[in-house]
Amino acid sequence: MKRRQFVRYAGAGALTSLGLGFTSELFPAQAQAGGLSVQWLGHTCFLFSGAGKRILVNPFRSLGCTSGYRPPKVAADLVMISSQLLDEGAVEILPGNPRLLYEPGVYQLSGTQIEGIRTDHDLLGGKRFGVNVVWKWQQGGINILHMGGAAAPITVEQKILMGRPDLLLIPVGGGPKAYDPQAAKQAIDILQPKVIVPTQYLTQGANKDRARCDLVAVDNFLSVMGGTPVRRVGNSISLSSRDLPANGMVINVMSYSF
Repeated sequence: MKRRQFVRYAGAGALTSLGLGFTSELFPAQAQAGGLSVQWLGHTCFLFSGAGKRILVNPFRSLGCTSGYRPPKVAADLVMISSQLLDEGAVEILPGNPRLLYEPGVYQLSGTQIEGIRTDHDLLGGKRFGVNVVWKWQQGGINILHMGGAAAPITVEQKILMGRPDLLLIPVGGGPKAYDPQAAKQAIDILQPKVIVPTQYLTQGANKDRARCDLVAVDNFLSVMGGTPVRRVGNSISLSSRDLPANGMVINVMSYSF
């Protein structure tokens, strides 16, 4: 049952963060090479495919700012969620019986290290929306950092844990539980990623419930990032280490077919 695995792997993460160690046969041991495919499923939900793994981050229920998106009912080997809010933690919609991670900690999964980094989901120290988990891992030779619903500025300690990602997925639409464009730029200035994919901004995905959605459009973020190259791409991209910019960074704005 999903709830059983939810608790099992979250608890394991807590153990590893205490240095007790944990291994799992979640993935067969494989080299992290061969490239990465990233598919946008709406809001902060993405499917990462590469190195023989399918990792889904932040499945949602269709309501509020996600009311116009299709529920991301896709098969995956592993699901990671940034919180248990319904726009990024709707695990009950998923097919099959995937493994689930939701707590901060360091996980060793058959040669793949996944790190969940604790941040605040609001500017009140987490008092309103609780904890957000930023997910960090390598897949297909790409160092990935998915910021989830980060809202608070990055601390020195968090910066050390996050490192410099090749691919950064970061919320930019604002509201009470995620970065607005200016705060997203401040985080990007700290992290210096090579490829940026903005997430959690206003689209037609809120067309059924716009009155309850307080996000701004992605163009507000692009204006703040003036001078950074922008590519408008489809709902999926393929990346390999050869595709990463040698200098500077590039923004990939992904599209969604409503």
